[in-house]
Amino acid sequence: MKNNKLTPMEFKWVIYDIGNSAFILLVTTIIPIYFNSISKAEGIAENAYLSYWSYAASISTLIVAILGPILGTIADYKGNKKKIFLISAFAGAIGLACFWIPNSMLGFLSLFVGAKVAYSISLIIYDSMINDITTEERMDMVSTKGYAWGYIGSVVPFVISLIFILFNEKIGISMTTAMIISFLLNAIWWIAFTLPLAKNFKQKYFVEKEPKVISQTFSRLFQTLKEAKKQKKVFLFLLAFFFFIDGVYTIIDMATAYGTSLGLDTTGLLLALLVTQIVAFPASLIFAVLSKKKNSESLIKICILAYFCIALYAIQLDKQWEFWLLAVAVGCFQGGIQALSRSYYAKIIPQENSGEYFGLLDICGKGASFIGTLIMGVVTQITGHQNIGVAAISVLFLIGFYLFNQVCKIKD
Repeated sequence: MKNNKLTPMEFKWVIYDIGNSAFILLVTTIIPIYFNSISKAEGIAENAYLSYWSYAASISTLIVAILGPILGTIADYKGNKKKIFLISAFAGAIGLACFWIPNSMLGFLSLFVGAKVAYSISLIIYDSMINDITTEERMDMVSTKGYAWGYIGSVVPFVISLIFILFNEKIGISMTTAMIISFLLNAIWWIAFTLPLAKNFKQKYFVEKEPKVISQTFSRLFQTLKEAKKQKKVFLFLLAFFFFIDGVYTIIDMATAYGTSLGLDTTGLLLALLVTQIVAFPASLIFAVLSKKKNSESLIKICILAYFCIALYAIQLDKQWEFWLLAVAVGCFQGGIQALSRSYYAKIIPQENSGEYFGLLDICGKGASFIGTLIMGVVTQITGHQNIGVAAISVLFLIGFYLFNQVCKIKD
């Protein structure tokens, strides 16, 4: 029987998910609505607002797709993981704390892109740390607990923020003040849960530093790309991940913006996505238990098929209660597919090169959502119908499922 109790180092790694998840919960809920108010003040139509938001999300993921593998490769050098992790996490939190400053659409989107890039870089390094803080047989359990506690922990600053935003008049503050409090609170929360890991992390697996670090970094990255092509299981998994996680991240990133553009009640949208976080907590822990009884390959397949059904359901969504049902369904499988994909990948890559390999995963992950959000934005703008943009997402899950099934056939 496996021991489910986290070690002190595993615990410090898990709680970073509590910190950074506060930011991403804001990005999928309150921040799109806040941006909508800025764009409305500049006379931007609802359909155009969704497109501009999609383009900003696409630009941030494209930047990370370029920087991620480079910084991940640099992080593999001895002593570098902690430094890059700390710098990126703090940069993201400071950017979040300043969200209230820009009063123009372009200014806000520029700051948002910068903070989102820093957040994503911190996650690349964070994910690669799993090889250093736990053992292979505990990875599924530790990874799923990270997502589980991230979901429920991020609810705390979100609920407090929601109280200030929804009841600002009763409290006696302006909406602007309520938003400032919300941004600052979540930034402080993020920093607070970053410090324990940053202070105690020790890099067990690393590459010794070499002269001419920059040129050696690109040389190693190029070599890793060649090696990944030779490692059929790794290469096929990256390709499968590219497709199925595209749909997942697009749904996560665009849910509130999509609901807002359909004219659904703002308060209802926020509460529905709060339900997603709450449902995702026990659901992720259930996947942690299931990972001990079932192999992670079967569980990942179940999650991909579930998301395929969710995408089909979202095509016809136009009522508030339907959005609530969507939120619950997403919560059931969101943590499972992310956590199990992370731990599955960590098991099949070289441990000493985990940073650069997770950088490649990020190209196929958040880099893939560049395509999803871009397709959704362009199709919505061309057709004038948001639902049509959602339709393409379901196809990506089918392709991802087929490719992942090929991965499962390859023996270690």
